[in-house]
Amino acid sequence: MHCSGPLSSKAAGEVDKTAAAMGKQRVNRDVCRGGEAGSQQGSQIQLSRVMRPDDANIMGNVHGGIILKMIEEAGGIVGTRHCNTLNGDRCWVALVRVEKTEFLFPVFIGEVVHVSAEISYTSKHSLEVQVKVVAENILTGMKKLANKAALWYVPCSLQNADKILEVPPIKYADAEQEEEGRKRYEAQKIERQGTKARLEEAIPPPPNPERHTVGFSQSSLIHLVGPSDCTIDDYVYGGVTMKLMDEVAGIVAARHCNTNIVTASVDAINFHRKIKKGCVVTVTGRLTFVSNKSMEIEVLVDAASLVDKEKGRYRAVSAFFTFISLDKDNKPLTVPPLKIEGEDEQRRSDEGKARYVQNKAKRLADKERRQ
Repeated sequence: MHCSGPLSSKAAGEVDKTAAAMGKQRVNRDVCRGGEAGSQQGSQIQLSRVMRPDDANIMGNVHGGIILKMIEEAGGIVGTRHCNTLNGDRCWVALVRVEKTEFLFPVFIGEVVHVSAEISYTSKHSLEVQVKVVAENILTGMKKLANKAALWYVPCSLQNADKILEVPPIKYADAEQEEEGRKRYEAQKIERQGTKARLEEAIPPPPNPERHTVGFSQSSLIHLVGPSDCTIDDYVYGGVTMKLMDEVAGIVAARHCNTNIVTASVDAINFHRKIKKGCVVTVTGRLTFVSNKSMEIEVLVDAASLVDKEKGRYRAVSAFFTFISLDKDNKPLTVPPLKIEGEDEQRRSDEGKARYVQNKAKRLADKERRQ
């Protein structure tokens, strides 16, 4: 057996240097291996965390806005990572659109939410990210698909936020997959252009409106954009805005029904212009259409700089949310009819009914196809 005494300070220093060098070599080797894996898996990511009490709505379920925020966070990470794989300007992806999002099952406090995001299509200046949300009960091991969403991003240069950079292409499994992605890209582009043409101002409700009218439940939130709301280039995260929108829509639905309510789905969310740190955002929600057991709520987000008055107020985001009314056992309740007043409300109601019929037909077709 070999025995040795304590090392001298000089010898100990040499040992520390050798160990540090070996550690650095191992780290460099691991980074290289990670980079190789990243090149293969860079278009995918998964985020997981336990749902806490401060994630809950007043019913005790996880707030729909929290889920939307996590969806956008995962999409933003995978999109930004992918768009910075080429040499050139560094960038941060900006959310421009979220396709129709279904809330399939409620998520509860204590469950672990796994948000998986994968880039599914790239055009020259935009990319589509498909996101799935799985909720896991870690006590029983049961898992459920809670949400699905498709998000569109564009890469904005960190040097000039108005400069849209090119997106590195991805590899597709086959030509059919690429063609399907191209069709989705063209469809959302046409829809976004049509949405811009339909933008309207939110008219303040009249004093003392009658119950169950649009004006009775119309609601607004005002929020000052701070550093914690923003990306590294001082523009608001899309998820922050979506959470505010969901909160306003929930207030509108609760005022109309005077019951517990929950987000059932979100129609396409269009981000028309970026919102910068220091802006004051006004989020307004109003009922547009009511069916027997659901409510469609239009949510409009307007922004204005707190210090630069010359820029004026502008429309930043718009979307339609669908809520349902629930009893104490979380069973759907009949929704009070909406009292329509005036031609504009009637037109919005007719448009909402058309969307309702279209979405219902699509759900039935999807159900038959799965069977």
